[in-house]
Amino acid sequence: MSTEQHSTELQSTEPQGTESTSAAPRSSEQERYQVRFEWGLEGAAAVASDADVLVWVDGIPTADVPVDALPAAPAIVRTGMPEAAAVARWLVDLQQRLGSRTSIAIVAAGEQRDGGIRFAVEDLLVAGAVIDALAALGLDATSPEAAAAEGAYRHLQRAVAHLFTASTTAVQGGSAPAKIDPSLGAGDVEVLRPHTRDVSA
Repeated sequence: MSTEQHSTELQSTEPQGTESTSAAPRSSEQERYQVRFEWGLEGAAAVASDADVLVWVDGIPTADVPVDALPAAPAIVRTGMPEAAAVARWLVDLQQRLGSRTSIAIVAAGEQRDGGIRFAVEDLLVAGAVIDALAALGLDATSPEAAAAEGAYRHLQRAVAHLFTASTTAVQGGSAPAKIDPSLGAGDVEVLRPHTRDVSA
């Protein structure tokens, strides 16, 4: 029997009126973890569609936060390195106010290159700093992706300032503080979209 005939027979025996399982909506990637990590707009769509909060990480900002292009459900906050610890504190405070487990999608902005996304070491380090600060506050149910970012920050913590200034983004003209500012608190966090159940917003 030819491959074409075999394929035709298989198709003819398929029950009529049934939908392919591939048409079913996909669950968010990393959904089993409270703290997730991904890159760019596609990554945000993959891990943040069912999250409570999306943390947009941009270590050396070169563009505005694309709020309208991000998933519609989660609250959105922005962070660089100075605000990393303050954002972690804000997230923990939000969880306490909501009175339930708060899922967090940390999304590194990356940089654009030829219509795609370029890995940006400064974004990886800031994301790792936020994840590390969350773990120190007790939110340590991290995905493998988030744990890897945290590990990168921990291992390279002493070299962060150099890595920022030597990064491709910096060489191309960008600049931003590379140290966590301990004077910043939860009230200093830039909230771009509040959580729908946060009465304090």
